[in-house]
Amino acid sequence: MPVIVHLGLGAFHRAHQAAYLQDLIDLGDHSWRLVAGNIVPGPAPASGPYTLELVAPDGHRELRRIEAIDAVLALPGLIAIAADPATAIVSFTVTEAGYAPDGALYRVLAEILALRRSNSAGPLTLLCCDNLRHNGNSTRRGLLRHLERRGDSGLLAWTRANVSLPNAMVDRITPRPAPGQVHLTAEAYRQWVIEDRFLAGRPDWTRVGVQMVESVQGFEEAKIRMLNAGHSCIAWAGALRGLRFIHEAVRDEQILGLAHDFLSNEVMPVLAVRAAAIGLNLPAYRDTVLARFSNTALADTVERVASDSFAKLPGFIVPTLAERLAQGANIASAAVPPALFLAMLRRWHAGDLPFEYRDAAMEPAQARSICDAADPVAAFCADGQLWGSLAGDARLLEAVRLAARRIDESQLARS
Repeated sequence: MPVIVHLGLGAFHRAHQAAYLQDLIDLGDHSWRLVAGNIVPGPAPASGPYTLELVAPDGHRELRRIEAIDAVLALPGLIAIAADPATAIVSFTVTEAGYAPDGALYRVLAEILALRRSNSAGPLTLLCCDNLRHNGNSTRRGLLRHLERRGDSGLLAWTRANVSLPNAMVDRITPRPAPGQVHLTAEAYRQWVIEDRFLAGRPDWTRVGVQMVESVQGFEEAKIRMLNAGHSCIAWAGALRGLRFIHEAVRDEQILGLAHDFLSNEVMPVLAVRAAAIGLNLPAYRDTVLARFSNTALADTVERVASDSFAKLPGFIVPTLAERLAQGANIASAAVPPALFLAMLRRWHAGDLPFEYRDAAMEPAQARSICDAADPVAAFCADGQLWGSLAGDARLLEAVRLAARRIDESQLARS
């Protein structure tokens, strides 16, 4: 029986990839085995069947029993199974900050591939299930660079010839379970789009709604630039307002207006051609995204969505700003999300956030130096990690400075 090994057994995998495989099992297809676990030290993830509660914005609820995860293993066991010829796919969910050069993911993948090569285990597909742009291509570049630094030319050549990394887009809002919560909660909406480049076979996912395509780019850009960017914008504004939940933030007319203007005035114009190519109605997609954020039953927290913003700003927001600037467009609405993030960062620096901010991609000293600068907006807009080639751009600085001033004057911050 072919095997999928998944690295990063959190709420999202349980609600998304495992749920799709459960759909196949429910249709009588038991041809694939799923084994999962984590790649970082810590308590072992819970094993065994679990209940997934799906909730829609209108309040409709559905309970599903998920039994698709056959075994939950510690890292040595995962590596051993991943290097076995029966394993055809190694998938992973480690969030945006998990792709740091020479990070744990690349070390684990290198160990799997080295052992697989020595076992003559055959070709393998690595499937990224994170919100990275061009996630398969990006992971491939990072992995090959890691192998080059190891100096193992033989493994590098074997990987180039025997490993595929299709790009994929995943989408289902899945809050972290609250302490003591018996079941897992996720929204009813879901989407999974994958480039059909599998070297050793795959489940018949098309039977259960997965879109297998030649290129995922149009779907990916729409989701990252609208849903992920809009989510972050609302979370940063909600943090300033002192709100706990995303649905509270999106029901605030001022916050909703900021997000709506950003999506309508800045994101939709740069997505128009790509959306047309895949038949996507952008106004309808925008409205669906914002409606999903209003789902009270999810109880999705501002703290969760605001986390890891040092990776989210360059991944979700900066590409739209760069394209708008290249077009010579006015970026007044596009400058609002970065200004909101800076305002939240300054609250964190002052110890005045209503939650503990977690950001694996942030260097605390670097962030504090931005906040302590004589001109925090200029220091923020000059940061190369956040802005890449846009760092120090005078047009960017002017727009973010104006947006920061409007936010300061808007009474958005809680009293």
